[in-house]
Amino acid sequence: MSDRGPAQGRHVPVMRDRILHLLAPALERPGALHVDGTLGMGGHAEGVLERFPECTVVGIDRDREALALAGERLARFGDRFRPVHAVYDDIKQVVADLDVPAVDGILFDLGVSSLQLDEADRGFAYRVDAPLDMRMDQSSGITAADVLNTYSVEDLTRILRDYGEERFARKIAKAVVHDREIEPYTSSGRLVEMLRRVIPAASQRQSGHPAKRTFQALRIEVNDELEVWRRAIDEAIDVLAVGGRIAVLSYHSLEDRATKRAFAAGATSSTPPGLPVELPEHAAYLSLVTRGAEAPSDEEVTTNPRAASARLRVAERIRDTSTSTSAGTTDSRTRKGTTR
Repeated sequence: MSDRGPAQGRHVPVMRDRILHLLAPALERPGALHVDGTLGMGGHAEGVLERFPECTVVGIDRDREALALAGERLARFGDRFRPVHAVYDDIKQVVADLDVPAVDGILFDLGVSSLQLDEADRGFAYRVDAPLDMRMDQSSGITAADVLNTYSVEDLTRILRDYGEERFARKIAKAVVHDREIEPYTSSGRLVEMLRRVIPAASQRQSGHPAKRTFQALRIEVNDELEVWRRAIDEAIDVLAVGGRIAVLSYHSLEDRATKRAFAAGATSSTPPGLPVELPEHAAYLSLVTRGAEAPSDEEVTTNPRAASARLRVAERIRDTSTSTSAGTTDSRTRKGTTR
């Protein structure tokens, strides 16, 4: 890892105080265990460890450099912080490896991290010329260059339209396929030049940087973010203790839609229509803590522009869906406290 400076000076955690406030009823419990599923440079995790002195934080990230930087930042908390190299849809296995039945708090801060945006050699930022990588875990998987140089017009159109919400998806896809026959795409600078050429000037004036949507779409495709998230949200709810809370920060409408759907399913009774009473096993197992999705304040967006598109949803687990009794659940929580 190169010397890029400490994490504290490079990362402003989005909606940190609001998230800590909403998670407090769960994390104030003695021996609480919190999972930060998208550790990044550890800003949210640091807030949890400072505010809840009896809480232990498990930080998951697929980016080894992020884990290293967060580890340095959070070293002062000793064994109250435990880093784990994994993708967040492995949360159920991560919790099982800790030998605990459930956790009290979970946070996901989705999308690209400040670390990845700030490092030119990662290829996430369209304002600097860099290799077209965009992998959150640089040890495996396809790169953005691979996508651009091998996908068909139809597949490129699909990801640009669905993941980038790009109006000119097909026009861009055709230009990519045409240009790569002359020379394969390797750097972000050449891609940005093409986008400036292909996207109409009027749209560029109205919609901001012409590369914003294409880079977002490529990043989501390279890291399989939406499919990973759909798996992760269900697994996270499964490992949440009764009384535990889960918070999700989304920056893309498709991410937020998946979160909304999972929370709504848990907060709705599944008792078949026409039955005179609600069956206990079909009762809602989640309670929505936030009404809809909360946005950051204007003041926060002014000081941290990266927060502008953030949307926060929080839910609480109110019922155990396993076959164990409430007494068994209490015993599990006691065992969890003695495990650490």
